[in-house]
Amino acid sequence: MTDRPTTDLVIRPDDLSGQPTRELIARHLKGMYETSPPESVHAFDIDKLKDPRVTFWSAWSGSDIAGCGALKEMGGAKGEIKSMRVADNFLGKGVGRAILQHIMTEAERRGMKSLWLETGSSPAFKPALSLYASHGFKRCGPFEGYTDDPFSIFMTRNI
Repeated sequence: MTDRPTTDLVIRPDDLSGQPTRELIARHLKGMYETSPPESVHAFDIDKLKDPRVTFWSAWSGSDIAGCGALKEMGGAKGEIKSMRVADNFLGKGVGRAILQHIMTEAERRGMKSLWLETGSSPAFKPALSLYASHGFKRCGPFEGYTDDPFSIFMTRNI
């Protein structure tokens, strides 16, 4: 995998109304349910992504959606990363890294002091875990209403 996307990405706020975005979110949710039992899926659907505490971004290469990610404000100068997904045809091209960096930069700009996330524990999540670890995220216990779950891994980092 490269450190930088092989394409020129534009990451922008997204109101979740466009068909490419909605299809990517549907693909994301489908993938979560394929790799974890329903009670262990914590991915947000479109309605939850429209919560006023959530900012959602999509990444574009020309007219193609390359990925997405969201930041949920948790209060107390904390934020949670949600809905990180790279479109299948952009996997391994640095898109996830670019989106994660964008979210981290925005969280810092907003004055957040820490970021948190929940991701899966199955082998399908190994690339995500590697990405988060490479950006300084460390494993931690459940937070903000999550509970111990063998299908979840919780991570955090200070900004």
